This record gives sequence, C-alpha cells and structure tokens, in this order.
Amino acid sequence: MECFRIDESGYTGYDLLNPDQRFQGATAIAISNEDATRLIKEYFPKLHVTELKYRNLSRRSANHPQLLGLQRDLLRDYKCVTYVCDKRFLLVLMFLDYAVEPYYYERGFNFYENGQNYALASLLYSAGPTILGKEEFDALLAAFQRAVKQKTPGSLRDLVLAARKTGWRELPEALGPLAQYAAPECLDAIATPGVNTDAALVVLQSLISRMEVMADGPYRVEHDQSKNLLSYHELLQRLIDHDEVAEFRQSAIASLKFPLQLTEVNQVNSRSSPAVQLADVMIGAAIEAANNLTGSANWRARSSSADLAISRRPVHTSAAFTRLRRAAPLPAGDTGRRSDRLLYKQRLRARAW
Repeated sequence: MECFRIDESGYTGYDLLNPDQRFQGATAIAISNEDATRLIKEYFPKLHVTELKYRNLSRRSANHPQLLGLQRDLLRDYKCVTYVCDKRFLLVLMFLDYAVEPYYYERGFNFYENGQNYALASLLYSAGPTILGKEEFDALLAAFQRAVKQKTPGSLRDLVLAARKTGWRELPEALGPLAQYAAPECLDAIATPGVNTDAALVVLQSLISRMEVMADGPYRVEHDQSKNLLSYHELLQRLIDHDEVAEFRQSAIASLKFPLQLTEVNQVNSRSSPAVQLADVMIGAAIEAANNLTGSANWRARSSSADLAISRRPVHTSAAFTRLRRAAPLPAGDTGRRSDRLLYKQRLRARAW
C-alpha cells in the first residue's frame, strides 16, 4: 500500500501569536525508506549522523547546494505536498469565524459569500494595526486567543473590553458585533466546547486534500513520534474513522470527500525512518524560505514602518468586502421568526458548501 511520510514544523498549540515561530506547516511525501536512504547517501555521502535534520544541515553553507539538489529530486520524482500558513493571519480568520460571523448568520447574511471573510481578514491583517491601533489590535487578538482557550465568563468579558478599546468605529463591520453589542451568539460560539485555535486540523486538512488527489488508491501515513505530532495523530485517526459519505469544498481547488482513501496512520521513530527525515528537510526548507521572504526575524519591527506606510494612503477594500459593507451595516434588530431564520441559514450553509 502506498505510504506518505509526514513531518511538521512551527507547531505551538493554541498560541498562534508566538513571536519566534510565525509560520506553521507540514510536508507529506510518498517515498520508500529504501529510496530515501539512497538519496541521503547520494547527496550527503560523508555525513555520519543517526538522523538527518534540516536545521542542522542548513547551518553550513557548504550543504546548501546539496539540500537544493535533494529537494529538486524529491519534487520532480515523488508525490509531495507542503503546506505553510501564517499563524497570525489564521488567527484573524478564526476571529472572524467565531467573533463576527455568528452575528451576521443570525441576521440572514452569508458572511462567506464571494470570499468576504478572506477580504476582511486581509484588511484586518494588513491595516488593522493602523486603523484600530497597533497595541490595541495585538491585545484584541491575544484576548480572543485566551477566551477561546479558557471559555470563562471573565475571559469573554476581557475580549469584549479589548474590542471596545480599539478604534472599532473605523471598522464596525468587523468589530461592531463584539464592541457595540457584545453579541451573545458570538460569545456562545467562542465558548463552544471543542472550538480552539490549534492550527493542526487546518494543516492536516490541507495535506489530506492533496494526498487524496495524488494517491492511486487506499494509502497510509507514517509520522514521527514527537510530542507535537500527537495532535496530528489523533486528528488523522478521527478523520479515518469517519465512514459517512460527505464532501466539503473549501474552495474551487480544495475539497475533502469522506470516507477517505486514507486507511491507516502509524507513529514511527524518525531515526529509523529516512523517509520521515526527508519530510523534515522539505518542511524545514519551506519554513525557512517563508521566514526569509518576509524578513520574519525582524517582522515585528518592520510592521510598524509598514503600518506607517499604510496610514499615508487610503485603504481600499476588495469588491467582495465592499458589497458586505453596503449590504450589512450592522443590522441590530431581530430579522423575523426564529424558525424562518433557521431555514434561511440552512439554505445559506448549503450554498456556501
């Protein structure tokens, strides 16, 4: 049976604001241990270590040509997918999912139509510090993350207060539900058991959506026994165990159909799995590239100058978000009987999928 080996990098659990690890990602590669051993010996014949680690290899510039050549061969000759996400942007998307969308949902507006949620998330991510106040916006995201984790009345009150301390009147479509109304439907969504800010499921879904396309039939997954990957292991098993027929379309090019072709997930010691070691090389290189491309080592210092640059010119929202602003200027009242709203919401959800 075909086997994909996976490894991750940048996992920080529920904390998506960790300043030292801005990106999180994972790689899945369908390669045998025999082929992996051959490639490692071909590119690093003089290497005498028990385990190949990208971080250790990349510290020496003399290894860079070999690392590039190894990645070229893996991408050319083997099925491989790497997913990397900016955790701060993902947290903003989650904020909109739980602290904003339920408000519109209760009032008959499809918040996800035409990618409005992505448009608003992009605006908040790029211009939020300038529009809302940098320290206040940072405090808001931290309060949201904390409220999702603790789910206590005190943490929810702190979240509402944090929203009210921002310049929310400049962007009421995004922060009005919390700052103006302390919308109970949003607070209930945040307090729902099982809701969290752990990015592991997002990363896994992204990998699986591509593995399902690349696999020729039933396949299995092997991953390292590391503590970080325990969350991935449990989530993979839950997805495998789901045997009801269903299909979820996240976008025009990403979907997930159940039951999965994935049939088995196993933990292995990466020291005895050259294939898992190559997955470590692929995700390590991708994370390093993301950090280098964004100047992540100095990204907090750079953000203030970027905010200043944004404040010197008008901010233009996307057409999708502009439609939301025109159509939904924070409807405050009840839109009708609850049974009518529930039926309408079901139709909206069906169209969204």
